[in-house]
Amino acid sequence: ADDRPAMTSHTLTPADIAGPFSPPPGEMAQQAENGVRYTSPRERLAEHFHITEDLLQGLNPGVDFRRAGQRIVVPAIGQSPLPADVDHIVVNKAEGSVRAFAEDGRLLAYYPATIGSGDNPTPSGTVRVNGVARNPDYTYDPAKLSFGDGDRKIVIPPGPNGPVGVVWIDLNKPSYGIHGTPDPEKIGKTASHGCVRLTNWDAWQLAAAVKPGVEVRFV
Repeated sequence: ADDRPAMTSHTLTPADIAGPFSPPPGEMAQQAENGVRYTSPRERLAEHFHITEDLLQGLNPGVDFRRAGQRIVVPAIGQSPLPADVDHIVVNKAEGSVRAFAEDGRLLAYYPATIGSGDNPTPSGTVRVNGVARNPDYTYDPAKLSFGDGDRKIVIPPGPNGPVGVVWIDLNKPSYGIHGTPDPEKIGKTASHGCVRLTNWDAWQLAAAVKPGVEVRFV
């Protein structure tokens, strides 16, 4: 059994609370203009410790996360690189999950995921990874895929609150990928435009272990 403590403490540092920050994400045109950085120290800390803002606040009632020097309670996160390169990925659409396997069949990781909706379904069958982009910008092109955000092309700069979060794992089906999210609390719900959405921290870990050509099976 793992006897490591589940929780630990962290003292807020000046770096934790330093900006710049962006306003909460709005329409895509606003995101392009204002940026998609973290909106507050609390959001930055929640993502660093792999929890939602509400849970972080609940663990630390009354704490003002804008003030350095305070000691807070946080999960004792232990996420490390996957122990081997990923040979293939299985996306279970009914379950809402992503599993990564090694060449010898070992399960390397299990991630809860948001899968495409009925209006924007996730692909079926098998595709492959084209490549990985870390901290990508995001181009909204209404000629390719429209989310109701106007009729002009918009480029949103990199940032954790961008539409695809901090990582884009590109698949060889145009406009489809496995990526992060600005809304970790929504993972597990059907709200993706056909792609596979993970928390930023899970997408980052997975991206570090995949290479072009990795098989992705949708079941």
